[in-house]
Amino acid sequence: MEKLKLETLHVRGDARALGEGQGEHFRERINQFVEMRFQAVRGYLAERGMSAAMDRLLEVGAEGLRMQAQWDPEGHSEHLGIADAARIDRARLFTATNMTDNRDAVLLAAARGKPLTKQQSFAKDEGCSSLLVPADSTEEGVPFAGQTWDLNPPDVAFVVAIRRSPEEGPETWGVTCTGCLTLMGVNEHGLAVGTTNIKTYGSRPGVGYLSILHRAVRCRSVSEARDIVRKAPHAGAHTYWLADAEEQMEWEASPNGQHARTTEDGPIFRTNHCLHESHVALEGEVVSESSKMRFARLGEHLSKKLSHAGIQAVFSDRGDGPNSINRYAEDEQGTATNAVFIASPAERKAWACRGPADRGEWRELSFSPDLAG
Repeated sequence: MEKLKLETLHVRGDARALGEGQGEHFRERINQFVEMRFQAVRGYLAERGMSAAMDRLLEVGAEGLRMQAQWDPEGHSEHLGIADAARIDRARLFTATNMTDNRDAVLLAAARGKPLTKQQSFAKDEGCSSLLVPADSTEEGVPFAGQTWDLNPPDVAFVVAIRRSPEEGPETWGVTCTGCLTLMGVNEHGLAVGTTNIKTYGSRPGVGYLSILHRAVRCRSVSEARDIVRKAPHAGAHTYWLADAEEQMEWEASPNGQHARTTEDGPIFRTNHCLHESHVALEGEVVSESSKMRFARLGEHLSKKLSHAGIQAVFSDRGDGPNSINRYAEDEQGTATNAVFIASPAERKAWACRGPADRGEWRELSFSPDLAG
C-alpha cells in the first residue's frame, strides 16, 4: 500500500495575509471540506432527532466568531483572510472548522443531564489519543509530546501542514485541515500544542477549540500558554496539552472549569473521557469501550522509557483491533486516525503524517530554510 503523503504550505505576512495565503491555495478543498462537515453534522443531528437544530448550530457559530474577534483579533483576522480568499461565508467556515464545539453547544447546552449511551445517542466512538513524556522518561533524555487526531474518516483527504511566518510573533507549524486554524502545532521557541475531545453538559457558544490552540501556539512557553487556555471563553469541553523543553502539562477544560495535570510525577496520557471528578459528573456520553481500552494501552506503553521511534510505534499499535490506539476507517466506528503528530520541544521541531501512523509518510517539520516551501 502506498503511504499517504502530507502536503505542506508556507504562508507569510501579517495575520490577514497568512489567512489569504491558505485560502487562495486551498480554495476548492476548503469549500469541499466545509460541505462535507455540514453533511456529516446533518446526519449527526438527525440521528438524535434534532434536525431542526441546524439553524441554532449556525447561530452558535456566528456568535463564536464574534467572540473570537474580541478575544483574539489576530487569529480572527487570519480566519477572515482564509474565508474571504476561499470565497466562503465567514461564519459558515467558523462553524464548520469548530464543529465539535458548536454541535456540543447545541446538544449539550443543559446545565447537566444523564450521560447518553451509544444506543440512545447513536454516538460514534470518536476521539484522539495523546501523551506527554518528560525528559527522564525518554531514551533520548528530552521530552516528547504527541497525539493521534481521530475524527470523521473523510477528513483525511483534507489534512495538511502549514508553516506560518508572520510579520510579528514566532514562526509556527500547524497540522490541520484545509480552512482551519492550528489543530496540532509547534513554534520556533519549541512550544508544542494539541488536543483531545471530551463531552460535557454545560456547553455554550465560545471561541472554539481551534481558536484557543491557534492563540496558544503563538506563545513563547507553557507558562504563557497556560493562561491563554485557562482564561479562554470555552465553548465545549476539550483537553489541551502544552509542552516546551522544561514543562509539559494538560488542561481538562470546559465552560464549567479547567483542571491541570503535569508530568512532574511521570508521563501523562489521555483519550476521550473525563478524569476530573467535577467533569465526570457532567459527562455527556457514557464512556466508550474504545476510550477505556486506548487509555489502558497507553498506560502500558508509558510504564517504560520510550524513544522517538517507540512513540511512533505506540501510535501504530493495533493490539486491540477496532478499539486500538491506531484507528482505521474499516473499523467502522465512524472515526479513523486522520493524522499523527509528535513534537520534540527541546529540538524545536516535530514529525507528522497524514492518516494512521503506519499508513502515512512521516515528515519532519522544523524551521530550517530548506523546509521553507
